[in-house]
Amino acid sequence: MTIAQEQQLIEEIKKYISDHYTLSRLDDEVLEDTVKETVNARIGAQYCSVEQKLSIVQQVYGSIRGFGLLNSIISDDTITEVMINGADNIFIEQSGRLFKLDRGFESQKRLEDVIQRIVGLAGREVNQANPICDTTLPDGSRVNVVLPPVALCGPTITIRKFSKEPMTMEKLIRFGSLTEEIAEKLRLLVKARYNIVVCGGTGSGKTTFLNALSNYIPREERVITIEDTAELQITNVDNLVRLETRNANSTGVGAITITDLIKSSLRMRPDRIVVGEVRGGEALDMLQAMNTGHDGSLSTGHANSTRDMLSRLETMVLQGAANVPLEAIKQQIASAVDIIVHLSRLRDRSRKTMEITEVLDYKNGEIQLNPLYVFEEDEQSTLNRVHGILRRTENRMQNVMKLHAAGIREEI
Repeated sequence: MTIAQEQQLIEEIKKYISDHYTLSRLDDEVLEDTVKETVNARIGAQYCSVEQKLSIVQQVYGSIRGFGLLNSIISDDTITEVMINGADNIFIEQSGRLFKLDRGFESQKRLEDVIQRIVGLAGREVNQANPICDTTLPDGSRVNVVLPPVALCGPTITIRKFSKEPMTMEKLIRFGSLTEEIAEKLRLLVKARYNIVVCGGTGSGKTTFLNALSNYIPREERVITIEDTAELQITNVDNLVRLETRNANSTGVGAITITDLIKSSLRMRPDRIVVGEVRGGEALDMLQAMNTGHDGSLSTGHANSTRDMLSRLETMVLQGAANVPLEAIKQQIASAVDIIVHLSRLRDRSRKTMEITEVLDYKNGEIQLNPLYVFEEDEQSTLNRVHGILRRTENRMQNVMKLHAAGIREEI
């Protein structure tokens, strides 16, 4: 069955079901059974693969009570990212590579209906007056929506899917991102309450790594997570509070920012604060929290290197406090941040831990860095494949006070 025949069949089945059944009286399970029976009857003896038949059922059901074509895409666990640039341009990422689908939504109106259904599930709204929205799907996938006139190519959706199972260090070791020895060192650093920032470019795996790292937090501690869009999957902490920002409503009021949530979290008796990502002036509040007895905090940020992460933090703090001297900002950063982990997505699409660096004092106008582990490529690397290892440098870790306070004498 060709794509055109498949789409025509889907339209016919949708019309038949809408004409012959009162949809409001059918619960989800009965509706799905009805769709399956109708699909089987319509296909009859015509050849159709099991996969295509399942896709037709999902699309018909999704168009009535789900997300239409999007249902069959997001139900595929091999797809990690979905990019919809208008009704006819849909791209997916599988195994680190981008592909354009040969299918599309019936119309722009249908795509807009799907968008309203998605944002409505999370109690958010998106329209011409407020054309940008971040939200999540019921399975936890992160969604960004941009509507016309801001999006010139039509309604745009970007979906970052996440594994149904929380990421663990064991999985990262299996994927080759780091070694068992380094994972054990990171466990000790988290246990000893070092403040750690994970940095990297887009798609480098920052949130994935933070998920794995946060599961080293002792179960008995009280943890507050703060995110723009809830993505973290912390499973081993019982006393967990998850906070999420909120956009302003159509009248421009009601916004709850990361800065608001950080300030509120300080009154919630946290043992640790985990900020999903710092992007702006909230960096100052996060640094102040780290400097006022909330050791063991974790966060992520966009940066191309560990040194770049420090520059980014300086810029972000200035966004929220332009009158603070740069020297004072650098001293604050050097005092608050203990460890920076830099991740990267390499030329072969693999994600690697590139560097683990200790942040030292502010001296001679610069924050001093002490690289502990650095990724080095070896002779097995080619233009299409990266091969190497995260090697321990000869530099000794200097800030060992927290390790000793936690009763840990092992060298990092």
